[in-house]
Amino acid sequence: MARKRKILVVDDEVDILELLVARLKANDYEVVTASNGQEALDKFAKEKPDAILLDIMMPEVDGLDVLRRIRKENENLPVFMITAFSNEERFKSATSLNASGFILKTSDMQSEIRNITAAIDIAEKYKK
Repeated sequence: MARKRKILVVDDEVDILELLVARLKANDYEVVTASNGQEALDKFAKEKPDAILLDIMMPEVDGLDVLRRIRKENENLPVFMITAFSNEERFKSATSLNASGFILKTSDMQSEIRNITAAIDIAEKYKK
């Protein structure tokens, strides 16, 4: 039996976190959560996820700092940035740090998750 892919979901908004977790579990992913940047870094090191959904704006350590630190450890891990704001400077920063894509909190989250799971599937095939 194939191992379930593990996704780390990081968001300080409980409603968004719960929605993403429910949708990912329904798509047969193992899900690990964190509610701030420091917790995300700890879980990244401990859990070794196959992909990360990472909120850009969070307390303690923001998403861009988390992404920057993750890229020092793993340049190829799929990391999708979650945002409610379309701030061009933050998009450029995340893109320069090799973010895999963006999830807009105001959009159709189910459609976003379908796109992300397809991208993770493709990344998994190329990793082998």
